[in-house]
Amino acid sequence: MSKQQILIVEDEQEIAALIALQLERHGYTPIQAHDGKATFERLTELVPDLILLDLMLPDISGLDICKKLKEDDATKNIPIIIVSALSEESDVVIGLELGASDYVPKPFSTKILLARIRAVLRREAQPESTNNKMSIGEIIMDENRHEVLCKGVPLQLTPTEYGILFFLMSRPGFVRTRDQITQSLHGHSASLVGRTIDVHVNSLRRKLGECADMIETVRGVGYRIVKPHSEEPRG
Repeated sequence: MSKQQILIVEDEQEIAALIALQLERHGYTPIQAHDGKATFERLTELVPDLILLDLMLPDISGLDICKKLKEDDATKNIPIIIVSALSEESDVVIGLELGASDYVPKPFSTKILLARIRAVLRREAQPESTNNKMSIGEIIMDENRHEVLCKGVPLQLTPTEYGILFFLMSRPGFVRTRDQITQSLHGHSASLVGRTIDVHVNSLRRKLGECADMIETVRGVGYRIVKPHSEEPRG
């Protein structure tokens, strides 16, 4: 089985070399690009399994690269993890809305970065569900019955709470921005904006009880749903 290729788009060559070294140690094939031009040149030669994308590059912004890749049929399905400084939170939100799968803030530990890489690659490899039930941990959502169970107990959710949970569960582990959540609810909650989403998420968490910590807050960005830590694969 061939090694998975990861394109590292990072203008600070010392950081790129450090990431590449860790990727090699963990069985990946790293490819480096230190600016936008080199990134697009690499992508004419290969289709990587994942891209680590810095936002601050010398010739073109990471956001512009993300937008172009997601608009191109040849590259739109390549998962992208944004690697950015915390001061660039607003740009991270834009990147996620453009189609990036996740982000890792700088400075980062290589352990966390590798965990995020494994998680994104694992999710991308999973086939789409063909039935009308979704389950994560002890949360089960039955679309046919319009029912949600937590540890076997039915929950009484409002349409908005149900819609938020459905949107999060449809792509477990992926960060969803507040604007993305709002747009997903347009059928019955077009007026929801900004912090109103937080109120509904807090209410949803209260109703989830012991399952509440499965909905993670991603500071300055939005939310994601994850498996309980005890169920996360090690390695």
